[in-house]
Amino acid sequence: MPDEPNADIIPVIEETVSLSKQAMVTGRVRVSTQTETVDHLLPADLSSTEVEVVRVPVNRRIDAVPEVTTQDDLTIIPVVEERLVVTRELYLREEVHVRRIYRQETVEIAAETQRQVVRVERMSENGQGFDPTPSNNKEDHDDL
Repeated sequence: MPDEPNADIIPVIEETVSLSKQAMVTGRVRVSTQTETVDHLLPADLSSTEVEVVRVPVNRRIDAVPEVTTQDDLTIIPVVEERLVVTRELYLREEVHVRRIYRQETVEIAAETQRQVVRVERMSENGQGFDPTPSNNKEDHDDL
């Protein structure tokens, strides 16, 4: 019925919106690190070997010089001498017994290590200076 001369016309109106964004500084963050020295006591195993020497008198006639012998931790060193008799004879005068004694002890040794500590300070939104109470929260580190 658009051909009718007295027809009412209703206009169609549409509103549109446009959106824009702008980057703004709302605050600042200062991050600083400090190195600390930490003292530790470290356990260490120390071992030592002592030698015990015992002279054992033998005074026994022998025909030949005995060899140095070792039995476990004991080493036997023969000491011989010639004695003048109507004939020469060898006598085993003594044996020197050398025993190894193994000891182990645990001691603590002082040592120093270093580590860094991070300090995060937030500047106020108006940019007037850094917040006097630094933040060490994990959430504050996530912003970096």
